[in-house]
Amino acid sequence: MTRSIHRQAEADLAEAFHFYRREASKGVASRFLNEFEHVARVLEEQPGLGTPTDDGRRSFPLTHFPYSIIYREDQGGIRILVVRHQHRDPEHGESRS
Repeated sequence: MTRSIHRQAEADLAEAFHFYRREASKGVASRFLNEFEHVARVLEEQPGLGTPTDDGRRSFPLTHFPYSIIYREDQGGIRILVVRHQHRDPEHGESRS
């Protein structure tokens, strides 16, 4: 399996990383990225784990941070479309494909 990430999802990830680095510490920011990478690897191996949505996407939450990975199964892998904060705009990134 392979993984690709939408350029705006990369921006979502970078924004969250910089928030944690600025507001907490480098260590917390690194833990956020490590958890994201861990979950993304799990989803690559088992793309059916996420909760299906109405539009053919799936959502999977991070465990220790209030973010979810929104993705779709792609030919031979997954495409990460959104890294969404769970307590903010629930429609953030809905138009991404």
